[in-house]
Amino acid sequence: PAALHPHGGGRLGQHAALPVSEAAVRRARLTRGAAIASIAVAVLLVSLKSWAAWRTGSTAMLGSLADSALDLVASLATLIGVWIAAMPADEDHRFGHGKAEALAAIVQVMLISVSAFGIAVRAIGQLMGRQETTAAAEGIGVSLVAIAATFALLAWQRHVIARTGSVAIRTDNIHYQSDLLLNLAVIAALVLDQYLGIGKADPLFGLAIAAWLAWGAFHAASDAVDDLMDKEWPEERRAEFLAVLARHPELKGVHDLRTRRAGTVDFVQFHAAMDGSKPLREVHRIMDEIEARIEAEFPGVEVLIHPDPSGLVNEEGEAARELLPERPEQL
Repeated sequence: PAALHPHGGGRLGQHAALPVSEAAVRRARLTRGAAIASIAVAVLLVSLKSWAAWRTGSTAMLGSLADSALDLVASLATLIGVWIAAMPADEDHRFGHGKAEALAAIVQVMLISVSAFGIAVRAIGQLMGRQETTAAAEGIGVSLVAIAATFALLAWQRHVIARTGSVAIRTDNIHYQSDLLLNLAVIAALVLDQYLGIGKADPLFGLAIAAWLAWGAFHAASDAVDDLMDKEWPEERRAEFLAVLARHPELKGVHDLRTRRAGTVDFVQFHAAMDGSKPLREVHRIMDEIEARIEAEFPGVEVLIHPDPSGLVNEEGEAARELLPERPEQL
């Protein structure tokens, strides 16, 4: 019977942690550095906004404070996630530790949901009564400092993303981009409330921030669940992968393709139809060639190939469907 052929000698088949490459060490150092920078910025913003929320009594500022507090929790979770995800596969975690990021995201979603509810309750209470905001200048000043610090963090994160392609840092970067809008919303709420006399502006902006937090929590939960449930790659990425396989002339067919992502690591497995008359050593050489092509186009992907004699398909239903695009010699 055909043997399973794990990519690159088989990280999946090792019983102890493999040596970490120099590139992986650099990547881990950069991602940890970016996460620590996010934590430092979040601590600064939480401190400033706590003072500003106390001084102004603004619901919009309170919402921005809650978001920054959640940023701090998210950044801590990101640091833990990238730290654990960077650990190599070991005897107890043969597929690596990538799903630590998704578990951290679930914790973030719970905190975001609770905070959004609390802000909404406060804003509704303020709309029903009348609570004056004060010290708008201090609140605006804090928001401007927050915008400047966020811009600096975004620049560093973009540098790290370009070097590492980290999904966790990219998600953190998107979150901090939205913080710019939140801080601008706080400034607008304070200006409208105190300087233009639109008394309901502050709680209305607070409600809008609560709704934005809830919407973000929904999307974050969806992404985390997709990761934990091993959702397949998007169709476009699967098509690109099959196009790479189709370029190898000795690969006769592909079926039972399964893909998933865990943290920053992609996993792929499939059945490869080969000329059944070829000796095992020759099949092994062809598998190595296919893996090299995959690595060139999809760096870091973990591949598991099951070679089958051409024409032999033991699977049923969708798993038995031929996926390899037709090539000129097949027409």
